[in-house]
Amino acid sequence: MERIGVGKGSPEGTNSAYVFPERKVVIDPGPPGKDSWQQLKDGISAAGLQPADVSTIFVTHWHIDHAGLAPRLAKIADANIAMHKADAQLVAEYGDERERRVERDMQNLEQWGVPENIIRSVRDQDTPSPLPDRIPVRELSDGDQFNGLEVIHTPGHTSGHASVTVDGQLFVGDAVLPTYTPNVGGSDTRIKQPLQTYYQTLDRLQTREEIAYPGHGKNVSLGDRIDEIFAHHKKRSEQVLGLVQKQGPVTPWEIATILFGDMSGIHVKLGAGEAAAHLTDLAEKEDIEFVAEDPDTYSSKK
Repeated sequence: MERIGVGKGSPEGTNSAYVFPERKVVIDPGPPGKDSWQQLKDGISAAGLQPADVSTIFVTHWHIDHAGLAPRLAKIADANIAMHKADAQLVAEYGDERERRVERDMQNLEQWGVPENIIRSVRDQDTPSPLPDRIPVRELSDGDQFNGLEVIHTPGHTSGHASVTVDGQLFVGDAVLPTYTPNVGGSDTRIKQPLQTYYQTLDRLQTREEIAYPGHGKNVSLGDRIDEIFAHHKKRSEQVLGLVQKQGPVTPWEIATILFGDMSGIHVKLGAGEAAAHLTDLAEKEDIEFVAEDPDTYSSKK
């Protein structure tokens, strides 16, 4: 296996694509763009495999920084793209699914109490990605095996996020990152209980003994890093609970502005979504209560 650094980086770090020359497999080819494409091609060739000879492209989740180059690589190699079935359609039917996703996101922002002018700004900045409207994608489920790879459904960051094991190595996409806590709540607004879903994924991954390779960065110690992520969310939940007790009835957006300050573009969705995820989790635990809809509003029970 060889890691290929692809793209210019982000808060999580440069994207990590992985190539298995003997199996002719590439995992998470990376974001679209001329420079990224050249980095990917050069990396595949340096690993001893010609890009045109790739047979399978596995994408851990639908986000553009992981799936963006998959159609281009699949076209020149006549390769199969494979994803978990819960995320596959967002790439396979990108043209239609993008419209549905944007509408879903905007509805959630409204439900979370985001002001109308900010919602309009988020919509205006949510421009189409350079993906084909339709492309074949093989749909996989938890436990499926192909080309020596085994799929592990690891939702939370997205509904269909999937990790994969290959030759005793575990590739975890954005489920666990070395230095950055993956967003839950705003990164895929289809998930009704994002924090609870993510906790279940962390519990599942924490029992794995393989060396783990993330979607950003080089490798990660699962046990230690998952402990840190749990601690982060525990602290954030305590912070959110304290704010609800202090502020009185609040919306996710009001909590997000206290936690994160001014936000614009995608950060509006990520910030409001994370606040909503923690509020939902606290309400499920009966630490606070849901008191009103349109927008969602939560209050202390004490």
